[in-house]
Amino acid sequence: MIGTPGTASATRVVLLGSGELGREVAIEAVRLGCEVVACDRYPGAPAMAPAHRSHVLTMSDPDQLRVVLNEERERPCARLIIVPEIEAIATEVLAEFEAGGAHVVPNARAARLTMDREGIRRLAAEELGLQTSPYEFCDSEEELAAAAERLGFPCVIKPIMSSSGKGQSVARSAAEIAASWAYSQEGGRIGGGRVICEAFVDFDYELTLLTVRHACGTSFCAPIGHRQEGGDYRESWQPAAVDPAVLEKCQSVARAITDGLGGHGIFGVELFVAGEEVLFSEVSPRPHDTGLVTIASQDLSEFALHVRAILGLPVPAESIPLRSPAASAVILAEHELEEPLYKGVGQALATEEHVRLLIFGKPSASPGRRMGVVIATDDAVGTAREAAAAAAREVSVVAK
Repeated sequence: MIGTPGTASATRVVLLGSGELGREVAIEAVRLGCEVVACDRYPGAPAMAPAHRSHVLTMSDPDQLRVVLNEERERPCARLIIVPEIEAIATEVLAEFEAGGAHVVPNARAARLTMDREGIRRLAAEELGLQTSPYEFCDSEEELAAAAERLGFPCVIKPIMSSSGKGQSVARSAAEIAASWAYSQEGGRIGGGRVICEAFVDFDYELTLLTVRHACGTSFCAPIGHRQEGGDYRESWQPAAVDPAVLEKCQSVARAITDGLGGHGIFGVELFVAGEEVLFSEVSPRPHDTGLVTIASQDLSEFALHVRAILGLPVPAESIPLRSPAASAVILAEHELEEPLYKGVGQALATEEHVRLLIFGKPSASPGRRMGVVIATDDAVGTAREAAAAAAREVSVVAK
């Protein structure tokens, strides 16, 4: 049962992270009658608009996080659900609240393992035996230089805790290691520290396989192709063209890693495909940015599926129906701006009949920050990609 927001019967969903993905989760939760509380490090975060109330805090600070979660636990409600939406969270506090009866999505252990690249890579490669790129973890520039020599150039360097490609770079020679180390220390979610150095994988393409664990089993969305720049996605499309035998391998890998994590909800499983080989890359126990395309491509978006799964509501068995081929293209800021304006909205929506525009409503902009996305549908993926890209080019983020 779901009660009434603001009363003792409420099903309370506390979002730890309230960006554009959290906003869509909040919207779906509100539609199903949940009371939504949005938390983030800055006021005016996107999910705070549809939420019933919000908190501003540093979620990697255990004391601050404990205060907010205690406040929400002490408010009368029938059920408290804590939904991590970012990487930088004091996961020991999540474990405390889970032990006290709160529902952590998908669970506190999974949140801890996936908040840093070391935990999830060791689970995948060393415990589950999944194929990954060769890797080493490093705590200093000197260790990184030695690891890169062993793994070979080019190699990929990432902070163990970051998002949207921040701090990620490719070093093509020993001369670039110092710059890669410095960049990794700037881009981590909780400041400088440990990094992962990965051998560069010569893959044919990469995929996101949205995997839903729910009360009746595991279901898969159609595979999503995507293009990245600097580790951050720029466009995605669904369905990606994948050989059926390869897709079966992808699903096997996704099932193994999500079963290893447990709990219910949607998982964004990132995979590399090289010929007939499938390599595990990363997993997020939450909606994935490349999955924004599902708002138009599926009757049940990844956000709707996530909320259904964590509430114990029905989810289609085995495969999620596809409504239409679709593609997304991001809208990026080019300058530092406060209270940005969006120019060309009308032109973007006039480019094609089947175009949707999402403006995230972030209170400030910075170069390369994702401020919105265009999603287009068509009978063919290729034309949907062209339509999304054309519409996204019409929109610019400008000063007020």
